[in-house]
Order: sequence, then C-alpha cells, then structure tokens
Amino acid sequence: GMLYTAAAMAVRYFDGSYADPTNGLALDVAENLRPAIGTKGAEAVFSSNAFILICMLSTSYMAHFNAPKFYLELKDNTIARWNTVVVTSFSISILFFIAIAAMGFSTFGGSCSGLILNNYSTKDSIMGFSRAAVAFALVFTYPLAFVGCRDGILEMLQVPKEERTDSKVNNLTYLILGSVTAVALKITDLSFIMSFGGATLGNALIYVYPAIMFRSAVKNMGDNATTAQKLEVYVAMTFAALGIAFGGIGAKMALGKLM
Repeated sequence: GMLYTAAAMAVRYFDGSYADPTNGLALDVAENLRPAIGTKGAEAVFSSNAFILICMLSTSYMAHFNAPKFYLELKDNTIARWNTVVVTSFSISILFFIAIAAMGFSTFGGSCSGLILNNYSTKDSIMGFSRAAVAFALVFTYPLAFVGCRDGILEMLQVPKEERTDSKVNNLTYLILGSVTAVALKITDLSFIMSFGGATLGNALIYVYPAIMFRSAVKNMGDNATTAQKLEVYVAMTFAALGIAFGGIGAKMALGKLM
C-alpha cells in the first residue's frame, strides 16, 4: 500500500495534475488544501516550525520495543546478521519516506495536510485506490505497535505472566482500543498526533531513556567501568537534556497549533 502510494504521488507530481491551484483536479480540493508553494526555499529550515518536523521525525523510533522480539525470531541470529537487517531496513525506510515527503511537499507546499492524501481530489482515481491501499496497510501493521503497548501496560501494572488470562488480555485490549478510538474521533489532525507524540514519547525513547539506562549500567559496573565509559555518561546525559528541551519546545508548538 505504501509503495503504491509513493508511486502514485510521484506520478501526480511529474504529470502536473495539481500544479495549477485554479485548474484541474486542484479545483475539487478545499481551498486550504490546494497547492501553496512558497518562496523561502532552504532558509525555511531555520523557522521555529522546524521543531515540529523534528518531533514528527522522532516517531520513527517509537516501535523500537519490537527489536528484541525480531532479533529472537531472526534465523541464525548473530550480531552480524542482525546489523545487516537493521542497516538494510533502515536505509530502505529512510529513502522511502524521504521520497514520499519530497513528492508531497513539492506538490502542495505549505498547504500539506497532516495526512497528505487529504490534499488529493476525491475524483482522482489513482489516489482513490491509494487511500484504500494505505488503509489496508495500516489495519495489518497496527497490531505491531498495539501489542507492544498492551504488553507494556501489563508490565507497568506488574501483572504476573501466569495471571494474564485470555479474558484479562481481551478486556484490556477492548479498553485500550476504545480509548484510542474515542481520542481519534475527537482529534482529527494527524500532524498534531505525530508532532506531540514525537515530542513526548519519541524524544523520550531516543534521548532520555537510553541515557538513563546507560548511566545506570555504568553505575552498576562500579570500579569495572572504564574512564571512557564514565565520561560517556556525561555525553549521554547532555543529549538527554537536549532531548527534553527539544521535546518541550515541540510539544508547546504542537499544542499551540491545535488551539
């Protein structure tokens, strides 16, 4: 679904179907979603809005709790093979999402919606199929993140594994899904979810938690910790502080945009 969407967005960018906001398919789109290409160029990166983008990018790491599971399920799971999997998958993902972001922004500029498919006309048959393909992809990838969330809640509640009966797990599943659905019905701006989630959970997973874990590990090593490791603790905590600062600014800006 995502691969088709990337190809469809590229087709619409290169054929110029939305190049003129006063003609063609662009007329079938709400005025605030029509192409609005600015003139600031690369200097726009230094805008305060860049913090929102940084927070959105932080969501890339919010499924990392699945890494141990994938490592254990990898055939002949040596570190070398695992590194190959990580480098290959991350490289493909980075290139893939750069291409989608570039096509979307180059087509619609500053009017890009939090869900870029909203910018395309409902009469656009190519993008109409893309909506169905993305929905299909989301339905079957959602459990990867959901299972981690549910298991994490069980761990925080300190529920022993032998007490995690089907009924308890199912009831928790219904509760979480119901809560998420209720929030989704109220908050429809996907860009806010991405930016606020990245500013809070994303930054915590990237900068804060790893630094705290590393500091704790070095502390537990006692006199066996090397001088380099002890110095690295200060570097890690500096990044943690930067993560908190970036997260605070990004969260404030995301909330301000929502208001």
